[in-house]
Amino acid sequence: MSEPISEPISEQSLEERHRLYCELIEKLLSCPNGQEPEVLEAHLDLIDPGLIQTMLQVATGFAHQGNQDGAKFLIHVTKELSKQLGLYPEIPNSTEVEKE
Repeated sequence: MSEPISEPISEQSLEERHRLYCELIEKLLSCPNGQEPEVLEAHLDLIDPGLIQTMLQVATGFAHQGNQDGAKFLIHVTKELSKQLGLYPEIPNSTEVEKE
């Protein structure tokens, strides 16, 4: 028996997903400090490589516009999410290596 062929994602679906990513990024930027984990927890369905890419694009735009704090914040969040998704290599620092 052959496996069902998955439908390709339509351009409209991609646009909708991008819109949802942007809404989540806006929520992260506007939530009180320390509430970011709760915001992300409420949107687990959006945490994927596409969100990471969109966040980095927004961070780049912020950096070009002089919003360094916003750019640093988004880059920090993308790094943490990338680690959780297994997209960011865990490299032990020198003190951890010396202990072994």
